[in-house]
Amino acid sequence: MSAPEAAAPAGRVVFVGAVHEARPALAALLDDPRARVVAVATTPPDHGSSPSGRTDLAPAAAAAGVPLRPPADLNAPATVARIRALAPDLLVVVGWTRLLGDALLAVPRHGCVGFHASLLPRHRGRAPVNWAILKGESVTGNTMMLLDPGVDTGDIVDQRLVAIGPEDTCASVYRRVAHAGAQMLVQHLPALLAGTAPRHPQDPDEGDVLPRRTPEMGVVDWAQPARVVHDWVRALTLPYPGAFSALGGRRVMLWHTRLPDDAQPRGPAGTVLALEPDGVRIATDPGSVVVTAMSARGEAPRRAAPWCRAAGIRPGLRFEPVPPALARWARGEGPRPVGVTVP
Repeated sequence: MSAPEAAAPAGRVVFVGAVHEARPALAALLDDPRARVVAVATTPPDHGSSPSGRTDLAPAAAAAGVPLRPPADLNAPATVARIRALAPDLLVVVGWTRLLGDALLAVPRHGCVGFHASLLPRHRGRAPVNWAILKGESVTGNTMMLLDPGVDTGDIVDQRLVAIGPEDTCASVYRRVAHAGAQMLVQHLPALLAGTAPRHPQDPDEGDVLPRRTPEMGVVDWAQPARVVHDWVRALTLPYPGAFSALGGRRVMLWHTRLPDDAQPRGPAGTVLALEPDGVRIATDPGSVVVTAMSARGEAPRRAAPWCRAAGIRPGLRFEPVPPALARWARGEGPRPVGVTVP
């Protein structure tokens, strides 16, 4: 009787990630005997340009005995050399907001696999889930691709559809996106480690590239329908910088709104109409929204009604209007207007 064949050695994987999407994928790799994670690269905890939603991968790496490498610049020659010395078969990149340079892309024996939270080629670029919610879309997805030097232009390995419900937030949608990514990674891991994963080139003439968002783009334009304002707040809430509006010269953060209904009182856009048991009703155009979580700038979300009472916000006060050119810029529909300040 012949001896059983020896199991194939685990593929050597370097994992790169920084935000919440990275956690399920890293956990899946660490639990999979087909992969040996030889290093985890992430942003340093005190890095000045850490992305919104940064997650701490150190506990998972430490529990698995995997070295954690927090390079300030993943493309720096010294960092590339250290990764090359690990002789990885595959680089897995999840929740990393910077492009990989040619030198690093050439290191792994079977390439670099990454993910993008849309159904490519639709919505290339930054913050795709946030933009999808801002645009009132009901569907997004996650795309697994083999990375190339472009912005989300690599060959597609697989895609999964992710629904967006009317009360979803950026956080709840990204959780489902992350789960879909981990599922695809587990399914395709053997082929990725063997260099035989399916690949479907993207048409460079298809799709769109999303504008980069900044925290100042969270300004609320109350001269929009109630549903648009609701979508705006839920698209930008934690772990992102949040939506905001100005009242009496101070910035007020808006973290959560109730789904608008049809039977709503109206008033001049931005006017505080009522303090209700579960929140603060503010006029839009048309309709109104009930904001249920608010805070001052730099503070954690608070229940809106008691916070407003303590802050002296009462019916009849009106949030500052947003100049149309500034509102268009915040929606990604034009350049930032010169000489116009964000309230």
